[in-house]
Formats: sequence, structure tokens, C-alpha cells
Amino acid sequence: MKKRLFVTGLSGFVGQHIQSRLNADASDWALLPAPSRYDLAEPGSLESLWPEMPDAVIHLAGQTFVPEAFRDPARTLSINLLGTLNLLQALKARGFNGTFLYVSSGDVYGQVSETDLPITELQPPCPRNPYAVSKLSAEFLSLQWGLSEGWPVMVARPFNHIGTGQSDSFVIASAARQISRIKQGLQAPQLEVGDVDVTRDFLDVNDVISAYLALLEKGVTGQVYNICSGHEQSIRSLIQQLGDLAQVDMQLIQDPTRLRRADQRRVCGSSAKLAQATGWAPEITTQQSLRAILSDWEKRVRQE
Repeated sequence: MKKRLFVTGLSGFVGQHIQSRLNADASDWALLPAPSRYDLAEPGSLESLWPEMPDAVIHLAGQTFVPEAFRDPARTLSINLLGTLNLLQALKARGFNGTFLYVSSGDVYGQVSETDLPITELQPPCPRNPYAVSKLSAEFLSLQWGLSEGWPVMVARPFNHIGTGQSDSFVIASAARQISRIKQGLQAPQLEVGDVDVTRDFLDVNDVISAYLALLEKGVTGQVYNICSGHEQSIRSLIQQLGDLAQVDMQLIQDPTRLRRADQRRVCGSSAKLAQATGWAPEITTQQSLRAILSDWEKRVRQE
């Protein structure tokens, strides 16, 4: 018999991939649908959320866009920290005692010296934006809840992830959309970009989901796990690969509005702890991810 899994944020980028994965997969997990619309900021909307108790919860929902967190830090903290508290209290009130996986972010590490790369879980967090503060605060809250209530609670810290269906407010999705528009003759062969000479540790969203499911099965209670590829790639190199795949020649034009505050030049994480606990390893190559993203944007641009 399948175990019951409840996932917050199913309408988001990662949530939609989890939905299609578990609906199509011979998985051990059955996704519990929410019987009604809910808002984590409204505790009353959570009261009738679970006609049957889940065996596990993956808490994905949140405000994830860093520039938005600088614009409205109070709202970001309200959604990401107080929303998590509301969820934990609602689960407790219903008698939940299953596994709770809080999805945080590699962004909590903040500025890390190049001599400390790759980043392991032993690196002290040092958030540099309100989004990262909200995620780290909710990590501590979730882990404390596990200690106090005796629930198996774990924290996942995914680094950058890419895949189909992502909003073009994120850099690789934005580049793929613009390249698709150039290819279809809808914009001049110029790509508006931010700082493309930083490196990031990118994983395909489906590998990230595999890591979440592996943690539900084999992760150690009370532990924090990085989810990353262990390789750094420059934004410029990924954009060039997208252009090559689409067979589009283009010029990169820096747009000042796309430059981020407090940005780390190089990011590379270590997923050794995750691999040791669960046996997880990435399976999808960057080329496979980029092909799928381009194909997805070609369709989306035609429908715009």
C-alpha cells in the first residue's frame, strides 16, 4: 500500500514537477490532494486540510524571489517563517507524527570564501538577504518542532535548480525565453542579462525531487542536507550552450535592473552527506536539462 504524502506549494515550479512525477511514477508515495484552497498565512484555511493524515509532508511553499524579498521583507518573513509555523501548528492539532521535510535553500550560507568551496553543511550560515533569513529561521523552527514533538524532521538545502515550467524571473529560464523569441523572429539577436560571469551549482529539478524522496526514505532525523551537483558552471557558459543548442547567434547586453545585490561570485556545494545517507546521485546532464528547457520555451513563446 502506498504511503500518503502531502506537499505544500504544488502549484509552483517544483510542486508541478512533483505532481506529474508521482502521478506517472510507480512511486511508493500517493500524493494527497488539498480538498480546498488554503493560504499558509491564514491559519483558519488549514483546519480542514487533511481528511486523512499524511505519512509525510514536504514543505515547499514560500516566497522564493530574492529581489521581491528586498522589496517587501515583512511579507517574505510572514510567508516563509510564520506560514511554516501555521503549518506546523495545524499538523500538530490534527495529531500528525509523520516525517516533515522542510525545503530551505543553499542561499542561507551567504558569502562563502573561495577557500571554503565546495560548501558543506558544516559551513556556518550567514544570510545576506531577507529571503535567506526567512528560510534559515524556518529551518530552526522546523528542527525545534521535531525535537519538541518527537517528529522525524529534516531540512533540505537545494542550490540552484533548473527545468521546464520555471518562471522567466530566473536567469536560465529568462535566457531560454529570449533565445526562443530571437529564433522565432520576435526580438533582435540581443539577450538582456545580469551578471553572467558568476558561477552557480545547477541541478535539474527532477534530480532535486529525487533527493527529496530519497530523504523521506533514508534521511536522518534532525539533519540538514545540501542538494547540489558538486560542480560550478558560469551563467555565461550555460547561456552559450542554450544558444548553440538553438543555433542562434546573439549578443549579450547587460541590463542594470537584472544585477543582484550582495551576490556571491562563485558557488559550488557538496552533496556528499546526502549521497552517504541515501545513495542519491544526479542523473540528468546539463545538456539534457537545457534541451528540455528550450523545447518548453519554444512552445510557450508561440502561445504568448
